[in-house]
Amino acid sequence: MTSQLTTHILDASTGFPASGVAVVLSKMGDEPGIMQVASGETDLDGRLSLGPEFLDHGTHVLTFATGAYFAGLGVETFYPSVTVTFRVTDDTHLHVPLLLSPYSYSTYRGS
Repeated sequence: MTSQLTTHILDASTGFPASGVAVVLSKMGDEPGIMQVASGETDLDGRLSLGPEFLDHGTHVLTFATGAYFAGLGVETFYPSVTVTFRVTDDTHLHVPLLLSPYSYSTYRGS
């Protein structure tokens, strides 16, 4: 079974994929709070497939444990975690990459 959501993290400060980064996928409900859907760690190529084959429509959150990743490298970082909130409106594949450095990050909807 293939997940509807994938991510890839590139560490721009080293030019290499960020492996071993813990990632949590959650869904925001109608009531306050969020429910964890899946979790995992990026592989040696900085990639991770998360969640079920299809995600429920609605607002989801990816939380990347960037502080632990940089601490493992012995590097100070401004961001202890990165949270990306996005909406699922259909059943197409979603790719949410993260370009990361100790003092900045960017993301976009990939393919």
